[in-house]
Amino acid sequence: MRAWGGTRVQEAVDGCVAVLRTAVDRDWEAVRAGRLEWSCHTTAFHIAEDLIAYAANLAGRAQDAYVPFEITLDEGTDNAGLLQVIESTGALFAATIRTTPREVRAFHPYPFRSANREGFAAMGIAEVLAHTHDIAEGLGLAYEPPAALPEFVLTHIFPHVQPGPDHWRTFLWATGRGDLPGRAPVTEWRWNNNLVIATERLTLQGITPASAHDLGMGGDGGFEWIEGGPFEGTREAAGFMLKAYEGGVHRPEFGVFALVRREDGRAVGGMGFHGVPDEDGRAEIGYDLAEGARGHGYATEALRALSDWAFARDDVHTLVATIERDNLPSQAVVTRAGFRRVGEDEEGLAYELPRPAD
Repeated sequence: MRAWGGTRVQEAVDGCVAVLRTAVDRDWEAVRAGRLEWSCHTTAFHIAEDLIAYAANLAGRAQDAYVPFEITLDEGTDNAGLLQVIESTGALFAATIRTTPREVRAFHPYPFRSANREGFAAMGIAEVLAHTHDIAEGLGLAYEPPAALPEFVLTHIFPHVQPGPDHWRTFLWATGRGDLPGRAPVTEWRWNNNLVIATERLTLQGITPASAHDLGMGGDGGFEWIEGGPFEGTREAAGFMLKAYEGGVHRPEFGVFALVRREDGRAVGGMGFHGVPDEDGRAEIGYDLAEGARGHGYATEALRALSDWAFARDDVHTLVATIERDNLPSQAVVTRAGFRRVGEDEEGLAYELPRPAD
């Protein structure tokens, strides 16, 4: 899966500047930007502020907060100069994304307090698309970006939003800027970067719809795998997750995770939920490892961490797993993680792990 983030950021910025340049002689301070309370000038400057703030956090590897600085415009900067600032901050951000290693994560508050380079790219593109739309609406300009840009945003940081009839209108609806037939208007929204759960030797990295699609098509999902990976179970799980996303029932915190070794950043397997907890708080877990990663305790380590994460929530009371009768290593994994065998059926042996007593 090619890392498109830097390229897509540049495309978004180029499109923004191109449409706004057609109205550079207008008074942007006197016109409100679409549905916002801000003026078109303030909104345009906000685009630049976001781009440079994201670049700084990613380049500086900020972990706890935004890098503490602000940018200002020189007194007397006109609209043409403001567009130059957007171009420059966009170029810096795109370059940062292109040169940031895949495993780097930096601070962003929503919702899990970090994002990787593709997450930052998607957030930056979202800001550019949304606010260019706002300014264009205020100035009466026609604006619609290439479909690949809102698609990138939706499949990376809006995994909870069911795809609509086209990517642009779905993006506008998801950010409270438009309507979609059969869907209630959006009045409050947040994007959703992927969840990452850390263990001693691994990180469990939530797979986005973009990654799931690539895995289902035979790609690497944006991960560097050890030889023999991803195993077929991970690809199948990604396919099921993608169907849930397309059906509007996917919840990213109950999705699929790639198991990535911290020592070298290489993925060794997959683990995740078969869906959201049922009405009794039962959630089923499945997993697999590439053959070269077996026998090192990775699955047990990951399963314990995912179990702890699940039981820290209020909506999970029991974890279940179904293991094939002849899969002795997998039976050993769930047993070491604290699951106990409770029965069997035509699909295999049933194991359960109840929520620990307080």
